[in-house]
Amino acid sequence: MSTLVLAKDVAAPAREWLVFAQRLARRRTALFGLIAVAVVIATALAAPWISPFDPIAQDIGNRLKPPGWQDGIGRLHPLGTDHLGRDLLARVIFGAQPALLVASAAVMISGVLGMATGLVGGYFGGRIDDVLMRLADIQLAFPFILLAIAVIGVLGPSLPTIIIVIGVSSWVVYARVVRATVLTLREREFVQAAHALGGNDRRILIFHILPNAFAPWLVVATLDMARVIVIESALSFLGLGVQPPAPTWGGMLADGRVYITPSWWLATFPGLAILVTVLGINLFGDGLRDTLDPRLKV
Repeated sequence: MSTLVLAKDVAAPAREWLVFAQRLARRRTALFGLIAVAVVIATALAAPWISPFDPIAQDIGNRLKPPGWQDGIGRLHPLGTDHLGRDLLARVIFGAQPALLVASAAVMISGVLGMATGLVGGYFGGRIDDVLMRLADIQLAFPFILLAIAVIGVLGPSLPTIIIVIGVSSWVVYARVVRATVLTLREREFVQAAHALGGNDRRILIFHILPNAFAPWLVVATLDMARVIVIESALSFLGLGVQPPAPTWGGMLADGRVYITPSWWLATFPGLAILVTVLGINLFGDGLRDTLDPRLKV
């Protein structure tokens, strides 16, 4: 009897995931976005093995060569070379690593801070909620670029600094979305029943409120990754991101803007990499939002 009950407990989540996957598969734009993001992630992880050249190796004698150029020993440069003779394809491939690393780490930091703030403020309300939401308003009052310039100017541009600056400054949207969800959930019958059965606040928050608030949080986190990639590229473009010679898409755009007319490929291909990655994340996030919405029958 216990074996049968255990099998049912294991099968139920498996069926839920199967239904979720089937609903998501019906959205072709979401699948396209998922495939695009998966390709970018796989490329970033396998960069040392699939990159045809060293991304920081310079060859001044072969600078600004067009896409499809072959060097003297027959090696093909599919995307050409930059102003220092570095292979552009290798730099685009390796440029995916800092973009995805900053996006995932910063979203995790801001997501955890926002989730905790939204849960506590929405559940307890009163003065605690007022204080937390006023902190959110103060955070929104600071222009992000000015805040980033000030902090990075003091601490110096580096990958950990960028992650911390973006992560700490982006928690407000998570907090407000989670808070709005918790304000509704705390009045639901199952939460009232948990209170009546003697459940304490910590248990109710973790086992009853949090699982139901996770879906909107996940959608916000997915869409926010696209925004963070754009922010990281903008900071690198301004010289406040990961410093040369490490390849970043924003840094390559900054280098290519000087040669935009004679050597269009220097800025075009890093820009396309940003476009495809951000578009893929947004399409997948939109599909994920629609799939997780119980009001939509698709």
